[in-house]
Amino acid sequence: MPTGLPVIPDTITVHLGEPDQNALNVTLPFADYVMNVASSEVYPTWPDSALRANIYAQVSFALNRIYTEFYRSRGYDFDITNSTRYDQYFVNGRDIFSNIRNLASELFNDYLRRPGTVEPLFAQYCNGTTVTCDGLSQWGSVDLAQAGYTPYRILTNYYGPNLEIVQNAPVGSIEDSSPEVPLRLGSFGAQVRTLQIRLNRISDNYPNIPKIPSINGIYGIETENAVRSFQETFGLTVDGVVGKATWYAVQRIYIAVKRLNSLNSEGLQFADVSQEYAGVLRLGDANTGVSLLQYYINYLSAYYETIPPLAIDGVFGEATRNAVYAVQNTFGLPVDGVVGEQTWETITNAYYGIIRRIPVSFVEGNIIPYQGTILRQGDQSEEVRVLQEYLNYISRFIAEIPSVSPTGYFGPQTQASVVAFQRLYGLPANGAVDAATWAAIADLYSDLYIGGRLNEGQYPGFEVGS
Repeated sequence: MPTGLPVIPDTITVHLGEPDQNALNVTLPFADYVMNVASSEVYPTWPDSALRANIYAQVSFALNRIYTEFYRSRGYDFDITNSTRYDQYFVNGRDIFSNIRNLASELFNDYLRRPGTVEPLFAQYCNGTTVTCDGLSQWGSVDLAQAGYTPYRILTNYYGPNLEIVQNAPVGSIEDSSPEVPLRLGSFGAQVRTLQIRLNRISDNYPNIPKIPSINGIYGIETENAVRSFQETFGLTVDGVVGKATWYAVQRIYIAVKRLNSLNSEGLQFADVSQEYAGVLRLGDANTGVSLLQYYINYLSAYYETIPPLAIDGVFGEATRNAVYAVQNTFGLPVDGVVGEQTWETITNAYYGIIRRIPVSFVEGNIIPYQGTILRQGDQSEEVRVLQEYLNYISRFIAEIPSVSPTGYFGPQTQASVVAFQRLYGLPANGAVDAATWAAIADLYSDLYIGGRLNEGQYPGFEVGS
């Protein structure tokens, strides 16, 4: 699975048969593929709204296959099949209807996703007459279009209101996501961190795989032990080294446990890939990527006098743009106030370069920075134990926030305490600890701790007997 946000591929390779069938592979531009599928599956005489809704679903379905490397990770040399038992109908060499050509040329780089998630929606659909399914009904979309429904309203009728259309996604080449050099003890970087995130999530379903205590991008003994357990569990060579076979096995199981190839996907959130490029962020944006950007910049401000502190509100306003200007000036980047790939990588590299030197363990009064991974129910790590210690201390002063046992396991009690905190401080009450929630909890803990300590010459507010 490529890291970061989805990219529309320049080309797609279609297998003209079922996956294991000996059949020809055809590689063609992605836009041409969309035109072919639309011309093969729907009628050009359908209302414009129905055609658009169907093309959105077709693009999103194909892009999910590519983004998750569904077939590539299984050793196949293609991206998708033309078997309707598995994928979409594609007729090699067919004529394309002119109106569908125009629509596909306009919409081929738009796709569907759930708000707050990264992966393209696995937009399952069927014809709605001879075959029915949980997703979009192609003939049903015609009836809705004739009733005056817009394309978006047609889509939400089938996929639910929790849906957004990503428009004008970047187009580029898609490369094999596996590491060029096998990952092993002593390796470090974004691919190691991605591996750690995936193994820890997999261990929720396969508890014999030990949790990696610190998601830090450093391939230490804990990561090696988790890799060995994974390899043993899934019948791979047990050597603690992550080559192509182990990398793709981890990916297949990760996608399976998160259900990324289904309509009821658990969702891949931006913070799950937060060390990678977030996509262009600029004035006016409001999303999770902006919150994470603000957190990183605010943290760096403590180490660089030229970078101002920044509130974490998820909105890219003037203050955030000015802070980005300052970052770009500080690191010798082009100063445009826009966070493109170069600026993002510079910020994250600086941030992780600092926090990797900070042990993740609870020391009274000390603040541990956000480690880059959302903490949620089922996680078990030293980061969770630090979170629990912060919440326990806060609960002494704020009765609405229940205390928890500092076990390092994120169970229902910890989630209840996090939700209570989020409600009290105006954060999304989802029970997951992202950068904004971590920062708010840590800041309040620090304020309460410092405020409760007596310096020399200070008195506790009542007379002390002699």
